Amino acid sequence: MQKHETSSLSRRTFIAGGAAAAAAAGLALSGCGSKPAPKSEVTPAPSGEPTGELTGACAYTSTNVNPIGNSSALMLAATWHVFEGLYDLDLHTYKTYNALAAGKPTKVSDTEYEVALRDGAKFSDGTDVTAKDVVNAFQKNMENGVYGAFLSFIDKVTAKGENAVSFKLKYAFESLLEQRLSVVKVFPASQTEDDLKTKPIGSGPWQYDTVNGDDGGTIVFKPNKNYTGEYPAGAASMSWNVMLDGTARTTALKEASVAVMENVPDANAEQITASGATVDYIQGFNQAFLMFNTLKEPFNDKRVRQAFFYAIDVKKLIANSMAGNATPVTGFLPKEHANYHEASTVYTYDPEKAKQLIEDAGATGTSFTLLVNNNWVKDLAAQIKNDLDAVGVSCTIQEQKINWSELAPSDSVLPYDVMLTPGDPTCFGNDPDLLMTWWYGDNVWTEGRTCWKKDTAGRWSELQELMQKAREAKAAAQQETWNKCFDLIAEEAPLYPLFHRKLATGYQPTLIQGFEPIATTGLVFLGAKAVKA
Repeated sequence: MQKHETSSLSRRTFIAGGAAAAAAAGLALSGCGSKPAPKSEVTPAPSGEPTGELTGACAYTSTNVNPIGNSSALMLAATWHVFEGLYDLDLHTYKTYNALAAGKPTKVSDTEYEVALRDGAKFSDGTDVTAKDVVNAFQKNMENGVYGAFLSFIDKVTAKGENAVSFKLKYAFESLLEQRLSVVKVFPASQTEDDLKTKPIGSGPWQYDTVNGDDGGTIVFKPNKNYTGEYPAGAASMSWNVMLDGTARTTALKEASVAVMENVPDANAEQITASGATVDYIQGFNQAFLMFNTLKEPFNDKRVRQAFFYAIDVKKLIANSMAGNATPVTGFLPKEHANYHEASTVYTYDPEKAKQLIEDAGATGTSFTLLVNNNWVKDLAAQIKNDLDAVGVSCTIQEQKINWSELAPSDSVLPYDVMLTPGDPTCFGNDPDLLMTWWYGDNVWTEGRTCWKKDTAGRWSELQELMQKAREAKAAAQQETWNKCFDLIAEEAPLYPLFHRKLATGYQPTLIQGFEPIATTGLVFLGAKAVKA
């Protein structure tokens, strides 16, 4: 695999055999950092017939293999291995590289580009990848409720013969074009809806063999023998074991029954390194956030929402519940991001200010239910409840697996008060427009969930105007407009992070070569190869 150019994003490594922290090259949340940094050499996948098995323990479940609009932490990672886009993102650097595209887009005008396809690209069934397949994939994703917002800058996609695609844009979008085109993964236009929902095929280095993404299940991949790209499969097979329980994943890695483990529990890191494995902590955008029902009193008042963030002792939360492996929020983006801006509203622990805001809003004595997702954020809930109780609101914790369908757009007021849950859209990309569009754009998050689009006292429309202005702006003007967006989001806080998390990944260096963890959910085995124990 190509070299990963890394920048100054914090990375802490537990060296095999001990828990001492060591300085190491960080993983960038952006394509460019504040200063030059060393390059990380990743061993290319071997030529010839691959041997051995790549194995991973995954921390999330999903049964949705459809590449159209896929947003599950488990299956989106699987699509990175089974499918290609015109351009793909190196999740270690967030730089794009040519995948199905033969080269960079050819600029016809500010709003028109052409992309030639790679010679000899084939799907795993041996059929050629054609412009028709690419156009179909884009059209289906543009109509999708999840990815459609990411692709709203596209007016029309058409085929130019068998081996080139033309993009007509609604407005100039040059600076973000390749990153955003990478969202769409290509599959044969002949595949039916049933095909896409059961065992879809792509042109990536791997193909699905058997798929069981339920807890305790396994996703088995086999090499795509028709793959013609630069990152061929590095083993004769690859198996992902789905293990929601952190102890089970820890045991699997310690016993070397898997080579890589996703989402290492902080309490288990030293056990893992004592077994001879390595644990890497990488600062990312991943976060625990509070989401408010902005149509329900008193959470329709931004002063109450702000009070929550002043009331919670985030530094204590990070120290006690995250073992220090997170960073307090000073802006929508982490400080290491190239587009970071310190927000005009920075929430620090100030219970007296929280009390005053709640009193000013007439909300003292409010009783509410904190809906808590039953994953890693549940460990945060007890302290959050205590901190909120202390400023004059009565919090009841309701822990459950979130049924997101109950929070879909509705004519009725949604049945929740405040939610604590994690999220991380950097699995799709990391440009500020994409990250803001995910939570604050014209989609299910704002029409349902937060209902912020419907909140007449909110500033959703103002944010949309600013985001559009930034899309069409260049260089300094774009950053200046994004900064205004970050300020508005921090002040309104319909959904806002408590901290940005450092993600922990464990691996057995004696079982895998060329593997590097990433700062978002999912595992990347592209360029890695199995090593016989």
